[in-house]
Amino acid sequence: QVQLVESGGGLVQAGGSLRLACAASGSIFNFNVMGWYRQAPGKQRELVARISSIGTITYADSVKGRFTISRDSAKNTVYLQMNSLEPEDTAVYSCNFYQPSGNYWGQGTQVTVSS
Repeated sequence: QVQLVESGGGLVQAGGSLRLACAASGSIFNFNVMGWYRQAPGKQRELVARISSIGTITYADSVKGRFTISRDSAKNTVYLQMNSLEPEDTAVYSCNFYQPSGNYWGQGTQVTVSS
């Protein structure tokens, strides 16, 4: 089992920045992928960004150039730095942890961007 603890999120004006963090603990394999997904009201959940334990990074086209994902492997923690936030970024952001033994989700954190 893997447990995820998220932090960050909140309310920010358009053009502002926020940083999300997600710490994983438990039975963690050497190879894993940590990432962030988001779900806005009335929309399907979508990938925001993910990073593997070997450094492979994927971003959604809508956040490229504005968001940066990184990880501290020693702490099993993934970070999402969100800059130039737009009202369209408003959603519940959920941390995801994947390894061959399973797929795990955090509880989600609200990000609200006001115009």
